[in-house]
Amino acid sequence: MIIATIVIIFFLFAALGMPIAFAMGMASLTAILVAGMDFMVLPGKMVHAVDSFPLMAIPLFMLAGQLMLRGGIMDPLIDFVNALIGRVRGGLAHVTVASAMLFSSVSGVAVADATALGGALGPALSKTYPRPFAASIVAAASCMGPIIPPSGAMIVYAVMAGNVSVAGLFLAGIVPGVLIGISMMGLCTYIAYRRGYPPTGDAFNWRKLVRETLRSIPIFLMPIIVIGGIIAGAFTPTEGAAIAVAYALLIGFFFTRKLKLADLPVALFNAAIVTAVVGALIAFSTTVTYLFTIERVADLIVEWFGSYTTSPYVFICLVMVALLVLGAFVEGNSLIIMVAPVLAPVALSFGLDPIYFGFLFVMNIVLGSITPPVGILLFVTAGIWNEPITNIIKAIWPFIVLLYSVLVLLVLVPDIFMFLPKLMGFAK
Repeated sequence: MIIATIVIIFFLFAALGMPIAFAMGMASLTAILVAGMDFMVLPGKMVHAVDSFPLMAIPLFMLAGQLMLRGGIMDPLIDFVNALIGRVRGGLAHVTVASAMLFSSVSGVAVADATALGGALGPALSKTYPRPFAASIVAAASCMGPIIPPSGAMIVYAVMAGNVSVAGLFLAGIVPGVLIGISMMGLCTYIAYRRGYPPTGDAFNWRKLVRETLRSIPIFLMPIIVIGGIIAGAFTPTEGAAIAVAYALLIGFFFTRKLKLADLPVALFNAAIVTAVVGALIAFSTTVTYLFTIERVADLIVEWFGSYTTSPYVFICLVMVALLVLGAFVEGNSLIIMVAPVLAPVALSFGLDPIYFGFLFVMNIVLGSITPPVGILLFVTAGIWNEPITNIIKAIWPFIVLLYSVLVLLVLVPDIFMFLPKLMGFAK
C-alpha cells in the first residue's frame, strides 16, 4: 500500500509540473498518512539527511568552478589547447573538446562546462561550423564535467549509496574521461573531412607551446593538488573542495587578475542555488528511501532479479538499459538521489564492486543529459545559440552513439576504468 501510494502520488504531481523534490515530499507525506504513521518522523529524517559533512563538498566545488570561470581561466586554457593542437582540419572542434577536458578537472558540473565553453568558444564555433553542429560539440563535450574528477554527481552518488569511496570514484573517472575526449576528437576529425570543414588554428610552434604551457601551469596545478590530495588521503573531499575555493581565489585575484570583489556575491549566489536544489532533493528523497526500507523494497528487487537471473552481468546490463530510459526523461541528480539508495544494495547482493557499479551508474545518468527528449545540455546549448532544439538533436546523434558505445565498452571491459582504483587500494 505504501509503495503504490508513493508511486501514484509522485507521478501525479510530477506530471502536473511540480518540482521533483516536492513531488517526492508530497508522495512520502501522503504514504505516511495513508499508513497511519506519525508524520513527524519526516522532519528528523530530512534534517539528518542534509546534515552531512561530505555534502559540503558540492557547494564548495561549485563555488570553485564559478570563481575559476569568472577569474578568466578559459582564455589561457584555450590558448594552450590551440598551441598544442595547431592547424588541423576540425581544429576548433578539437580545441572545444580538449578545453572541456581541462575545464572539467576544475568544475565537476556539466552545465557549468557548457556555459563556459559556449560563452568562450561559441562565436568562433558559429563562424566555422553550422550552428547546430557547434552546439552539439559543446553539449557532448560537457558530459565530461561529471566524469573527469572532481565530480559533483559522484559525490552525490557516494552520499546516497553509502559506503562508497569518493576518491575511488574519482580515480575510476580519469581513464574514461580521457578515452571519451580522444574518441570525440576522432569523431570530429571524421566529420570535418566528410563534410569538408576547413582547417583552423595557427601552425604548430614549439616556442608558442612552451610559452602557453608555462602560462597555464598555475591552473593545471589546481586539479593535481586537490584530486591528488584526496586520492592520497591527505584530506577529505570536503577539505579538498575548500582548498579548491582558496586556490581559485588566488588564481583569479593574483594570476589572471580578472576576478573582482563584485564577482563574489554572484558566484556565491549561484553556488547556493545548486546547493539548495540538491539539498531539497536529498532531504525529500530520504523520506521516500525510509519508507522503501520499511517495505523491504531492496529485498523485493533482489528476489525479483533472483527469480530471473543470478548473473551480475545480466543485472548490470538490465540496470544500464533502465537508466538509459529513465535518464532521457529525468534530470541526472534527481535520478541519482531517487534510485541509488535502492539499487546500490541490490548491486552488492550480486557481488558487484561498489566503485564499479557506482561509476557506471553515474556515467549512464550523465549521458542522459544529452539524450532527447529532456537532456538538459540540449536546452542549455539551444539557449546559448538561440537555435531550435530539434536541430541540435539531429546534429548530436553521432556523439550520442559514440558516448554510449564507450559506456558499453566499459561495461564489457571494466579493467579499463577499474585498474586505477585497484592500484590505489580502493577496489579489489
